[in-house]
Amino acid sequence: MKKMFMNDLTKSVGVLFIAGMCVLGISWQPHALAAGKDSFRVGIVDPQAIIEKSKAGGRALAALKEHAQARETVMKNDQKELERLQEELKDEVSKLSEEEQKRKQERFAQKYQAWQKQGQEFQNELSQKQKDLVQEYMKKIEEATSAVASRHGFDVVIDKGSDTTLKIVLFNRDGLDLTSEVVKEFDRRFK
Repeated sequence: MKKMFMNDLTKSVGVLFIAGMCVLGISWQPHALAAGKDSFRVGIVDPQAIIEKSKAGGRALAALKEHAQARETVMKNDQKELERLQEELKDEVSKLSEEEQKRKQERFAQKYQAWQKQGQEFQNELSQKQKDLVQEYMKKIEEATSAVASRHGFDVVIDKGSDTTLKIVLFNRDGLDLTSEVVKEFDRRFK
């Protein structure tokens, strides 16, 4: 329910953004014409593709993936240890006194809870690293996009969006997508 609400909210914000951009485009056009321009140029970029295709972005994503895999390995090893303890407990249950059974079960439950907590902490850590990476790279993408847009006379550049979040641009004419050129500018600026 909450996810559906967030998707609806995100779509509403996106529609309002696009409507606002259209209104701004219409209201800016007289100013552009007064300044000697005969058109209003809008470009689009795909920030996710810029991160994935740029050299620095690729390295950052590889480092994030390596970090996630290291955490996953730790979790899998701990899970195997828990499974071993559980089997050991099952095998020994008939041989142990009630007190020893209870003590081993409590020990297992504590280790299991610690494993779950560690998994949640790892997930939170990975989410934060992802968020930090996106924030850092969005600033760099904005800088590279601004340079490309200025060089080619674009008045506005819009984030293309994606199928997983919100698809902002439903159609674009060839020549408006600046993603590949922004990747080149990004690589030139951020080695």
